[in-house]
Amino acid sequence: MSTDADPIHAEALAHQFDDLAQQYESSELGLWLFLSTELLFFGGMFLAYTIYRTQNESAFAAASHELDLFWGTVNTGVLLTSSLTMALAAHAAEVRHRRQLILFLIGTMLLGSTFIGIKGYEYYEKYQHGLMPLAGLPFHWDGPTANHAEMFFDLYFVMTGVHALHMLIGLGVLAVLFIKSLRGQLLGDFSAPVRMTGLYWHFVDLIWVFLFPLLYLIGAR
Repeated sequence: MSTDADPIHAEALAHQFDDLAQQYESSELGLWLFLSTELLFFGGMFLAYTIYRTQNESAFAAASHELDLFWGTVNTGVLLTSSLTMALAAHAAEVRHRRQLILFLIGTMLLGSTFIGIKGYEYYEKYQHGLMPLAGLPFHWDGPTANHAEMFFDLYFVMTGVHALHMLIGLGVLAVLFIKSLRGQLLGDFSAPVRMTGLYWHFVDLIWVFLFPLLYLIGAR
C-alpha cells in the first residue's frame, strides 16, 4: 500500500526513512535498546533488595506479612489479563479489525487503571498503619528489627512506585493509541505502534511477575 495513495496515513512515514518497514524496524530496535536499559535499572533495585534481604531475612519476612496478599494476588491476575488484552489488540490491528482493536485497547486501559487503583488502596492502607517511611512520615513497628523492617518498606514503596510510574506512562501511550484507532488509524501496515506498545506493556507486566513473589511471598506464606 502506498502512503501517497492513502491520505489518512500520508504523514506516517518520517522523511529520513525509505519506507514504513525500515521505519518500524528502526523504531523496534530503539524500543529493545530502551527496554534493555530499563532491565538494568530494575536489576539494580532487585540487587539492592537481595543484599538487604540477606542481612536479615526474618525481619523482611515479618514485614512482608504486613502486605495484603489478597490484593497483591488480585493485582497479579489483573495485570496478566491486561497482557492478554494487549496481545489481542495488537493482533486486531494487524488483521484490520478496528472495532476489536478499540475494545481491546479499552479493556487494557481499564485493567491497567484497576491495577493502579488497587495499588493506591494498598498504599493508603500502609499509611494508615504507619508503615510508609517516606518523606519523613512516622514509621511504627513493634519488634527488635525495626530498622530492617523499615528498609523493607522503603524498598517496597520505591520498587512498586517506579513500577506504577511505568504503568501510568503505558496508560498514557494507550490513550494516544485509542484516539488514533477511533480515527481509523493503526491498522494493517500501520499497526507497528500497537505492537511496540505491547512489548513495553508486557515488559512492565513481567517486572511485576518478579516483584510479587519477592515482596509478598517471603517466608512461610
